[in-house]
Amino acid sequence: MPDVNNAVMEFLHTRRSRPAKLLQAPAPDREALKPILTAAARTPDHGKLEPWRFIVLEKPALDRLARAVDHCGAETGRSEEDIAKARQQFADSPLCVAVIEVQKPSEKIPAIEQTYSAGAVCLALLNAALASGWGANWLSGWPSHDCDFCQSALGLVDNERVAGFIHIGTASAVPPERPRPDIDAITTWLDT
Repeated sequence: MPDVNNAVMEFLHTRRSRPAKLLQAPAPDREALKPILTAAARTPDHGKLEPWRFIVLEKPALDRLARAVDHCGAETGRSEEDIAKARQQFADSPLCVAVIEVQKPSEKIPAIEQTYSAGAVCLALLNAALASGWGANWLSGWPSHDCDFCQSALGLVDNERVAGFIHIGTASAVPPERPRPDIDAITTWLDT
């Protein structure tokens, strides 16, 4: 029989993201964040390419990004509602880690596998923050997909894109449990 880590299984069965709008200061400082980032970097990575990196956005950077959302949203003709929602994501956050997918040339590792690895880093980072006692939420939104915003506000280059914004702080409330998938409805067993 394998060794079961019951504490980890209990965490995974009960983990719950905390809505970003319910996160407040304090957030982890650099010393507290490093073990969380280290845990996230232990993600499956076919070919050991490290097709991702982190940009830690502290409060002054988040305020700058909120202003950049206003400018970019106006330039691209977004609605005031879309701009306000995206701005709030940055303006209200006590700390955010942008997980950046970095596509690396490889004859063996397809681009899609690099994308999957970056997504896995997002979930690992989210879970590591939650397991460390912080509130955390994985968001994206239109700014994460806008090349001009990503290049001007985050300094991304052509082979990079945002896989997710992981907001981390102190949860001001615990959200109610939400419905979860019916495992029997989404599972197919093949025995031949």
